[in-house]
Amino acid sequence: MVSYRKLIQILAERGINRTQLGAGVGLSSRTVAKIAKGERLSAATLTRIAAYLEVDASDLMDEVSSNSVLQVLRDQKSAGISGGLYHELQVRMTYNSNHMEGSRLSEEQTRMIFETRTLDVADGVLVDDIIEASNHFRAINYVIDIAEEPLSEEAIKRIHLILKQGTRDADLPWFAVDAYKTRPNVVGGRATASPSDVPARMAELLEGYTALGTVTFEDIVCFHAEFERIHPFQDGNGRVGRLVALKECLHHSIVPFYIEDAKKGFYYRGLAEWERERGWLMDTCRDGQDQFERLLDMFAVDHTNRA
Repeated sequence: MVSYRKLIQILAERGINRTQLGAGVGLSSRTVAKIAKGERLSAATLTRIAAYLEVDASDLMDEVSSNSVLQVLRDQKSAGISGGLYHELQVRMTYNSNHMEGSRLSEEQTRMIFETRTLDVADGVLVDDIIEASNHFRAINYVIDIAEEPLSEEAIKRIHLILKQGTRDADLPWFAVDAYKTRPNVVGGRATASPSDVPARMAELLEGYTALGTVTFEDIVCFHAEFERIHPFQDGNGRVGRLVALKECLHHSIVPFYIEDAKKGFYYRGLAEWERERGWLMDTCRDGQDQFERLLDMFAVDHTNRA
């Protein structure tokens, strides 16, 4: 596997997206897609890109372990491998994250939707629960695809759009699935940022985060907590926030975390008390990281860079 983090950073600094790069260099869409997937480009292609950007070809990519978490997820996703790390991440994170937010689907029902795209509805199931489970699978795919790209408002809004499209909420004229909230909302009885303040608060949060040098696990949890306190969307903030955390852990070669539904009380307490006691949320997320490490051990995936 190779990492194009350097190339992606150069493009971000110059305001060039991958489509524009492809047009400027004369690359096929398939070749451009290899950059997002971490697939190796030919030496000739790298030379052309380097000449276009006026840098050395060695400044565009790094070699990384073929057993890295991100590469394993990408390889298994691309190959459609059943029963591996990618499979279990999809089922476990989708079930727990959605169930925490009120979904009535069981873990077995969630697994059935992912594995067979069918569901036994003998006991009655809300249509939105099914749609949001399917959407969450797609959102994880998106996060894996863009993991190495710098975090942006565009990417965060895209995750929200993927999660909520096709739901009953998306049919409401005032519910924006691809934009920030238009009506005030609360979480746990606590006021969140007003709709008029959200753009500035999100810009400030992202500016501070992207200015960090080396990003640590604590930095990612801190971003997550501040994101949830802003609560920028009308609904789906928890799931979006946890998916963003997954992306950033994969981006920075940190073992990700997922919160089990059984421990949501500790998680919500940690978010509510973040300003007073940060250790509670940090410990809960560390526990979620332990859960993820057990998955990595199960599938013999290297996780020496825990955080």
